[in-house]
Amino acid sequence: VVGAGLSGISSAAHSVAHGFDVVIFETNDKVGGIWANVNSTSGLQLNSLLYRFHPAVVWSRGFPFRDEILKEMSRIWKEYGLESKTRFNTPVTVVQRVDPSSLETDPDTDPWKNGHARWTINDGREGVFDAIIVTVGTCGAPKWVNFKGLPDGFVESKRAKTSHTREAGITNDREKSSDSDEDSHSEKRTEIHGTDAEGEAFTGPILHSSELDSPEASQVQGKTVVIIGSGASGVEAAETALQRGAKQCVMIARDDKWIISRNMFIDVLIAMQPFGREMPLSFIWESFLQKWHYRGVEDLVPAHRGLFEGTPVVNDNFLSHVRSGACLYIRGDTRRLTSNGVLVNTRTRTSHPEDKGEEKVIPADVVVLATGFERPSTDFLPRDLFPEGYSQPDLYLQNFSTEDWSILLTNSSYINAIGTVGHFHIGIYTRILLVLLLDAGARPAPKDMKLWVDLVRYLKRGAKGGALTFFTYMELTIWLVLFHIVRPDRLPWLPFVLFGWGVLPKSAK
Repeated sequence: VVGAGLSGISSAAHSVAHGFDVVIFETNDKVGGIWANVNSTSGLQLNSLLYRFHPAVVWSRGFPFRDEILKEMSRIWKEYGLESKTRFNTPVTVVQRVDPSSLETDPDTDPWKNGHARWTINDGREGVFDAIIVTVGTCGAPKWVNFKGLPDGFVESKRAKTSHTREAGITNDREKSSDSDEDSHSEKRTEIHGTDAEGEAFTGPILHSSELDSPEASQVQGKTVVIIGSGASGVEAAETALQRGAKQCVMIARDDKWIISRNMFIDVLIAMQPFGREMPLSFIWESFLQKWHYRGVEDLVPAHRGLFEGTPVVNDNFLSHVRSGACLYIRGDTRRLTSNGVLVNTRTRTSHPEDKGEEKVIPADVVVLATGFERPSTDFLPRDLFPEGYSQPDLYLQNFSTEDWSILLTNSSYINAIGTVGHFHIGIYTRILLVLLLDAGARPAPKDMKLWVDLVRYLKRGAKGGALTFFTYMELTIWLVLFHIVRPDRLPWLPFVLFGWGVLPKSAK
């Protein structure tokens, strides 16, 4: 298992529970993944009933915070005896196939003949592995966009600080921003004015959204904070800055994103859309959200993006901050930072990025770059596992390499979705892998796995961005059920795959 975050711990625990030996490779010196490096006020955006990453998890509240999430991860890790199976400070740099002639037995290693490759990690000192579960996730190092007007060397210095803390391609540490002089402030709201502001670099504090838990984030108190970016990072940054006493936030949105409520009932119903794409009746949900969730701020409803065409932001407070004036929402393209603000090409709701607008300087005491995170690399895997047309996210069941099912990328290949990354599918995908290890007759050949991808492409032809770049949790559930139905010989394994019934470790028999 590559990575000791939530998905890695869950996958390892499920494997151990059914008698399989496991080794977890973790770059850092602690478990927890991204949750180990966020501030204590960070919590679940979805109700914890939708975040049961393992059946043994017990939550004390609907929206637990970081410490409780880490506590549950650590408890599962210890209960399943994973301490001795975890290799800390061990980044995975290369995964290699084992030469069949070097194996003591003579297993079939050809996926075309109901076999599978055997694998070594790094220098091979941990031995030969039957399968690998990659759980590096989709959020790595903070993404630093080198806008004009940033101080000389700013981005390079930030990137250098994170280069040594990668977890098999993931960076989880929060960096610290450089000290800057604080500007004086007044009590009035931000005034926006047009100007030509070429040449000078911004003189105030500049933070990445991931740094708002750092000591330097105290600089936002009483200040006007301009946030560049309107995704989940930007929305959370606005909420956090206001909680820390910012006078006002100004969000610069290059593109509008859907924002949905944290209401579990509504979220589940939306995620139950089975088609995984925008459909003719999708306007019903979009109209409902516009009238219910966006009331009073209908101008923020995306004009060119359907609800089922990208990952929505789940938040209850941001739109309220916009209604009250605590957060100003400006649609436009960031041209550069100026000495005292941000130059923006402001646009109307129906415009597209880079359309002609009106250039204005947005005054700022503090600038927050909510530019997201780099996607973690899986370059340590052999490239031939992902031939042209069948690389992430176009994988078998969206997570298995089409060339060899013994490589599983749980929560590490998707692009956009409506659902939850921390729920029962982690265990189901792990148990599918275990079934394929146990039962040669249930194994798919590479041609069958590619056929599955091709079939999904055909059924979702015309979907914006591609067939597997977006899916809903209901669609994923249908995939997992059909895995058994289309192959009746797999039906006896259905109770095991879905519920974990029927395969016990030797010590329990």
